[in-house]
Parts: sequence; C-alpha cells; structure tokens
Amino acid sequence: MHNFLLCFVPLFVAVDAVGGLPMFLALTEGIESQKIRRVIWQSLITGTLVATVFVVIGKVVFRLLGISPSDFLVAGGILLFAISLRDLLVMNKHSEPEDPESLGAVPIGVPLIVGPAVLTTIMLLVDQYGVIPTITASIMNILLAGFLFRFAGLIGGLLGHSGTKAVSKLASLLLAAIAVMMVRKGIMQFVH
Repeated sequence: MHNFLLCFVPLFVAVDAVGGLPMFLALTEGIESQKIRRVIWQSLITGTLVATVFVVIGKVVFRLLGISPSDFLVAGGILLFAISLRDLLVMNKHSEPEDPESLGAVPIGVPLIVGPAVLTTIMLLVDQYGVIPTITASIMNILLAGFLFRFAGLIGGLLGHSGTKAVSKLASLLLAAIAVMMVRKGIMQFVH
C-alpha cells in the first residue's frame, strides 16, 4: 500500500486531470453526451494500453540502449521540468483534433491523459517501486481522469475557468518540484 501511494501521488500530478478539464471541455464542445461517453471510454482504453505497454517494454529498450536508472532520472527530471515550465508559462494548450472519431485516442487518451510527463514518471517509478504498484497507480489515475472528464461540465462550472487554471498551475508547480527531486537523486547516484 505504501509503494502504491508513492506511485499514485506523482502520477496524479503528472496526469493533471483537473488541469486537463478546460481542454477536454473545448475538445468535446457541441458533441452529444452519448458520444462524449464513447470518447471517454476510448481515451481510458488508449491511455491504459499505452501506459501498460510502456511499463512492460520500457526497461528492455533502456537495457538495449545502455541507459541506466541514474541517466533516466536526470534526463526524465529535466524533461518533466521543461514540461512543467511550459505548462506554467503557456496560457492556452488547446489544439483542434483532425479526426473527431479518434478524439478519445488522440489527443485525449494520448497525450492529454498519458503524455510525456506520465510516461517519464512511470519509468522512474517502475525502477524505484516496482511494476505492480506502478501499473496499479497508473490505471487508478487514468480511471480518475475518466471520472473527472465524465463530470467535466459540472466540475468546470464549480471551479470556474480561473479556478481550473489555478489548479492546473499548482499541479505544474508540483511537477516541477518532483522534476528537481529526480535530477537531484540522479546526480547523487552518479556521485556515489
């Protein structure tokens, strides 16, 4: 349970489902509720498959390339920091999808739910806490994102546009702090 929580919290911050609400609302604006439910299911399935496959083959690929956990901690930390910095400074992350039928897979499933920050975090957590807690925490966070997206209209109305942006910025700030911690741990592993 302890390892699950240690995996769940960084993934919760990396997924940033609350911060993704404005984009989800913008992407699904004007779509009838039955189709939105289908989009959500498609995004959950896509996100879960991508995260799980990454957990399974990520370490093998790293071994083939000769990448150590320390290398990935430093590189992953720098990447997460860049992502969080972009999210902190950029006002509008919205981009129009090309194909409304695949809206749940791309861009909602990947990269809105499972993007670079989540994949980087997954690889680091697998190395620190193991496969089972990481996969379980990943799936729980993806399901939580789906739950929040299901009630996106209600949550967006309660938080308001400014409240949703504030929560998103706070999550990005926490992600930046986690990124700095990863770089610090990676450098400490190089030194020892």
